[in-house]
Amino acid sequence: MDERELVRLAQDGSREAFAELVAKYQSKVFSMAMSFIRNREAADDAAQEVFLKAYLALPKFHMKSEFGTWLYRIAVNHVKDVLRRRGRAKEVPLDDVAEVSVTDENALEKAEGEREAERRRALVRDSVQALPDKYRVIVTLRDIQGLPYEEIARVLRLSQGTVDSRLHRARKMLRRKLAPVLSQEGGSREL
Repeated sequence: MDERELVRLAQDGSREAFAELVAKYQSKVFSMAMSFIRNREAADDAAQEVFLKAYLALPKFHMKSEFGTWLYRIAVNHVKDVLRRRGRAKEVPLDDVAEVSVTDENALEKAEGEREAERRRALVRDSVQALPDKYRVIVTLRDIQGLPYEEIARVLRLSQGTVDSRLHRARKMLRRKLAPVLSQEGGSREL
């Protein structure tokens, strides 16, 4: 069954149809929320709240855009609200901290490499988080979520030229901030 038909059925009250839509977009919405919120439980809660908002707003969806575009718009707005309420407090759950076996040399070397890779990822992640909202959203949707420019333009209600120029500026800001740190460590090719 195609997506438009699922939306129509869901608007007519079919919970099964809406469940199929949720199944199709659940991982994408969660992934987007996680990339901003950085806490698995909070991102999961946010994703569930996005789908609840979408379900309640479904009668107002007139299919002038794709369902995914409409859903992403709800998700972006909701995540911004969550971050605003939280004051951008960053949390790292203990489950995400890896344990290291002290007796195994190979495990120690591997763990050290993983720590270094995670430190670099955290540096990039923090730099992306420090970008102004209008740039951070576009970098997240394009470089982390992999959405095409056209979809980002529809989600954010911007022209493709604006999306392109903001993405260019955001990447330039990230390069300027990260290049000195990563080049000192021999990692300038990552940018």
